[in-house]
Amino acid sequence: MKEKLMKMLESRNDEMIKIRRYLHENPELSFEEEKTANYIADFYKDKDVEIETNVGNGYGIIVTIKGGKEGKTIGLRADFDALPITEQANVPFKSKNDGVMHACGHDAHTAYLLVLADCLIQLKDELKGKVKIIHQHAEEVPPGGAKSIMETGKLDELEAIFGIHLLPLAPAGTVGYHSGYSFNGRTYFKLVIKGKGGHGSSPDKANDSIVAGSYFVTAVQTIISRRVTPMKSGVVTIGSFDGKGTFNVIKDSIVIEGDIRYSDDEVQNVIEQEFHRIVKGIEELFGVACELTYTPDYPPLYNDPELTEFIADVLKNSNEKEIKKVEEFPKMAPSDDFAYYLEKIPGSYFYIGCTPKGVSEPYFNHHPKFDLDEDALLVAAKAVGEVTYNFLEESKD
Repeated sequence: MKEKLMKMLESRNDEMIKIRRYLHENPELSFEEEKTANYIADFYKDKDVEIETNVGNGYGIIVTIKGGKEGKTIGLRADFDALPITEQANVPFKSKNDGVMHACGHDAHTAYLLVLADCLIQLKDELKGKVKIIHQHAEEVPPGGAKSIMETGKLDELEAIFGIHLLPLAPAGTVGYHSGYSFNGRTYFKLVIKGKGGHGSSPDKANDSIVAGSYFVTAVQTIISRRVTPMKSGVVTIGSFDGKGTFNVIKDSIVIEGDIRYSDDEVQNVIEQEFHRIVKGIEELFGVACELTYTPDYPPLYNDPELTEFIADVLKNSNEKEIKKVEEFPKMAPSDDFAYYLEKIPGSYFYIGCTPKGVSEPYFNHHPKFDLDEDALLVAAKAVGEVTYNFLEESKD
């Protein structure tokens, strides 16, 4: 069966690229992916599978492929939302939607998984077990789609879940893996500081919220430098400090917004505890009132060590010519809501190199000039196909 699957994927490489380019030309933002979801659902129309649409808090789709033999049940996930970015990449299939771009590779994720799923459907009589194909909406915008899909209970039977992300960290043909904590968790915060406005010449009759806010900006950086162990990582970023006013007027209130990243749950707990402590201290020190919104978005992504080792072994022993190199990648600083699946289901999220040919310094994901080597689509399809086949072929014991 595996040999048949690999040959089928090779024969449909042009189709994968065509699908990817169509999706790239027609991107839709998170929670607005109605046309993309319809396109995906239409792809499975009249195929011998169970299709569930509008899963979770948006346009999520789950396609269940039941094999002809008893076995395990696994999930394969690809996301399909785009970003609010105006495309600057010089490609003939540029985005037709102004200000919206597939700048993260989700078009490629969806294209490879559609074709891989269809090949598995055609071979399902020989397939051992069951595969749930998860086409997920809204990965880019919290609360994301993954958490809501998990909450439906439709994935409770999964014994493992796998996903990939295309990254221009290596050329097409390279597959990367990382065991344990692999992507950072993320929290959004908004702090409103309310003081007392007044004349710039008489600060003693006012209570300057900008001074209090400036102290806060400096103080929160000490959480990382003085409260988090140097053996782990965390980042506190102030993304917006809204204190604009008139040059000779003391502001009565300001708004600060930012982004917090952390390598694991322990670091998350330390940052949250210290963050609240500093806010309380600002109130006491400056006599201001603070309103804090502190919202954890995505948890740290934890790859099951045993399944990650399984992936590495399977792919290192692959005879497929497209899979040229399998190596350990470093831990990643970004976040991904695939982490919600991995909180409840053993699994692993691995990486497919996609650096464009002849490019030494590629634009990274989320850049308006982001582009990828489309050879990576077949690499992704074959790599996930290999992992799927080998996992299902293993004895349930």
